[in-house]
Amino acid sequence: MEHLEYEFGPFEPLPPGQAPALAGVVSSGNMEALLEPKALDGRLRFVIDTSIEGYTDTWQAVAANFAARHRVGNLLVTVNDAGATPSVVALRLAQAMEELRG
Repeated sequence: MEHLEYEFGPFEPLPPGQAPALAGVVSSGNMEALLEPKALDGRLRFVIDTSIEGYTDTWQAVAANFAARHRVGNLLVTVNDAGATPSVVALRLAQAMEELRG
C-alpha cells in the first residue's frame, strides 16, 4: 500500500451545508472517492491510499488537474484505490463532485 497526500489552494470554500458525496467501490481495477466538506482554511486536500506503488507523479497530476478544474476549498478528497486507471480516477472524482454539487 502507498499513502499519498496533496494539498491545493486556498480556493473559495464550498457553500455551507453540503453533504459528503461518494462515488465508486473498492474492487479490482476500481476505486472509491469520498468528498467531504471540512474546515481546511480554504484548502483542497487529497488523501490517497493505493494498492499500486510507484505512481506518485500520476496521482499528483490527477489531483492537480482536479484542483485546477474545480478550484473549491474546504474539501477533503479521500481516495481508496485498487488499481484504477487515471481515466477511471478522473471519472470517479467527477461523479463525486457532481453529486456533491447536486
